[in-house]
Amino acid sequence: MPIPISQALAEQGQAAADKVDSLRKPGRYLVSSLLAGAFIGVAAVLLLTVAGPLLAASSPYTKLVEGLVFGVALTLVVFAGAELTTGNMMTTVQGVIARRCTAGNAAALIIGSFVGNLFGSVLFAWLVHSSGVITSGAAPGHPAPALALLASLIKAKSAESGAALFFRGVLCNFLVCLGVWMAARTRSDGAKLMLIFWCLLAFVGSGFEHVVANMTYYALGMFEHVPGATAAEFARNLGIVGLGNLVGGGLLVGAAYGFVGRGTSTRLADEPTEIEKPATVSA
Repeated sequence: MPIPISQALAEQGQAAADKVDSLRKPGRYLVSSLLAGAFIGVAAVLLLTVAGPLLAASSPYTKLVEGLVFGVALTLVVFAGAELTTGNMMTTVQGVIARRCTAGNAAALIIGSFVGNLFGSVLFAWLVHSSGVITSGAAPGHPAPALALLASLIKAKSAESGAALFFRGVLCNFLVCLGVWMAARTRSDGAKLMLIFWCLLAFVGSGFEHVVANMTYYALGMFEHVPGATAAEFARNLGIVGLGNLVGGGLLVGAAYGFVGRGTSTRLADEPTEIEKPATVSA
């Protein structure tokens, strides 16, 4: 059975307070944020290499397979432990509502993890570029399947209007943070894995936009000289999708469940609780 919403909110409030404390050690916090960017990058590269051949074969199951493999992203973040900005958009808002951190603390955490995720994503993309896996397996006269899929993604993202990117960002982090929130409401590791899997399948399969995943896609695109992967387009995408993610995770999940559970959350937050760190502080 899921733990009560009020208790989960109290634990998320404590998680937010722990995150604020971790900012006092910026070197460690930066490493944790770098790792989160790399972990999302692992899923992005897996998606390219696995689904690229399907796209080349015009398979109708390309989107489904993309969604099926992307769950490794949040699984790594939650169970290994790392600071992911999209998850922080929910957790910090709930921390403010539970009165365990200030709005200034919340902003610092979101911005700090965003910057760390960006550096981690770019570094991971450079490592992948240097490995040559994106350009491997090319048939004579044709681009490598992974590279062709990357080019297709970049072209589609660059052609979208700002409004479309924003609302796809809202919908994406609505699902991602629902996965984090539901995982925080169960003590079962198996249940956490399944909840994360289904929510990420829904967001990737539906074609929504995740700001940290896009960090890897655009960085890889720039390293591989993919048309449309420019610094200006990279910045546009991060700004618009990032704002959409903030609304989806912070408002639609963080504030919504913060409001629902606020009635008893302050009392619970003052009592000793057993907080499972991987379920609450990692994303």
